Amino acid sequence: MGKVYDRLEERLEIQAIADDITSKYVPPHVNIFYCLGGITLTCFLVQVATGSAMTFYYRPTVTEAFASVQYLMTEVNFGWLIRSIHRWSASMMVLMMILHVFRVYLTGGFKKPRELTWVTGVILGVLTVSFGVTGYSLPWDQIGYWAVKIVTGVPEAIPVIGSPLVELLRGSVSVGQSTLTRFYSLHTFILPLLTAVFMPMHFLMIRKQGISGPL
Repeated sequence: MGKVYDRLEERLEIQAIADDITSKYVPPHVNIFYCLGGITLTCFLVQVATGSAMTFYYRPTVTEAFASVQYLMTEVNFGWLIRSIHRWSASMMVLMMILHVFRVYLTGGFKKPRELTWVTGVILGVLTVSFGVTGYSLPWDQIGYWAVKIVTGVPEAIPVIGSPLVELLRGSVSVGQSTLTRFYSLHTFILPLLTAVFMPMHFLMIRKQGISGPL
């Protein structure tokens, strides 16, 4: 192992990277509430792991979605645990994100020169809520069906573009297979991809600018 490490160190300078990470100055005013963003990240990683596991069994069709979730919960080894962790960590992620936003706002972390950090954080917050909305409908049970019907019907009240926007969200005039396909694609591909873009940006800005000082 020592020789392997020496070869990697010679080529990648691992120790220099580790020293840079561990030697970062942490202001004395930082407390447990400054960990809320990190907890949100941890919940997201749990979501990725458990969500990826469930894609092996989930079938995104209106005729098979509920049955596939039921099979996961009752027949797959530890399937009930994987889905339960996914649901619990989803709720925890939303809660921690909200608390994190409040902490940043109350401590003035959005002020100059951290405006872009705040903007990327707000975008990540919108993505987090979007994860919840799209994921809620995937079991395609009564709760999921009516939830997506109500959510996609909200833009109807917007003048001129309301009806086309509803049809764009649903994939048709009414809620059906096209809607489930859209929400599944958003939940498992588009939203994770956007999160993978904005999350490193958010962290790099924090890394560069440091933690904001006390009020």
